[in-house]
Amino acid sequence: MAKLHVTTTINGEPTEFLCEPHHTMLDVLRDTLDLTGSKEGCGSGDCGACSITLDDRLVCSCLMLAAEAEGHEIKTIEGMADGDKLHPLQQKFLEMAALQCGICTPGVLVAADALLKKNPNPSETEVRYWLAGNLCRCTGYDKIVRAVLETAAEMRGAAE
Repeated sequence: MAKLHVTTTINGEPTEFLCEPHHTMLDVLRDTLDLTGSKEGCGSGDCGACSITLDDRLVCSCLMLAAEAEGHEIKTIEGMADGDKLHPLQQKFLEMAALQCGICTPGVLVAADALLKKNPNPSETEVRYWLAGNLCRCTGYDKIVRAVLETAAEMRGAAE
């Protein structure tokens, strides 16, 4: 079977790759492009560890065929920091110990970033609802939710 040529933008950079028609975006990110931040937790779209944004829409990269990236803009966890400067969410997760084993953390951060772009002033209920697709077996979610809420408040303060 012939490989497909895909032209897309990943983390602001024009990107081209070849893939088999059955390859998922997660396969290509990790195995072809060496962007290993997105994790495969379940392979069925149930855990959120592989969350990315596609044209600012949150998706599970394990459910997306890589060929579907053609002409679209993708953002992964690797695109959150600005060089050595962590994104405010990343910094707050470190400060508040809102992570443990780290498998879910990239997906949670990408999902939280997508939430704050849509709603810079979410309630606790909205944060919990938005992150419901990201499963964590270690933290119990409270530190994650508090870190997102505190980051939102700080980001709003910086914007005012």
